[in-house]
Amino acid sequence: MKFNSWPDRALEVVSGLGGGLKGAMPGAVKWLDTGAKLGALKAGTRVAGVFIKRNPVIAVATVAGAGLLWYAARRQAQRAQDGEPIEGTARRVNARRPAAGARKSGARRRTARSAS
Repeated sequence: MKFNSWPDRALEVVSGLGGGLKGAMPGAVKWLDTGAKLGALKAGTRVAGVFIKRNPVIAVATVAGAGLLWYAARRQAQRAQDGEPIEGTARRVNARRPAAGARKSGARRRTARSAS
């Protein structure tokens, strides 16, 4: 064997090992993605914990507001499901045919002055 072919052979062996590991563990990318998500979740909970310790009133107000929004949305969905009308006011307008000689609203009569 020549010395100059050893680096080429080493490169082939390394690339073969890398391809074998890639084929042997197809779920590795999935595990890496899951680990990254868990790390972000852990960091987020740590930040939230510090925020709650420093600002407990704001945290309680936020939770209470979210609860009220959830309750209002739930009640509205139940009313819609039951077929009840949503609270509000409405006025019924009956359609009528115009009188025979009546003109449409907004229409102008042509006069001798405007025709020229």
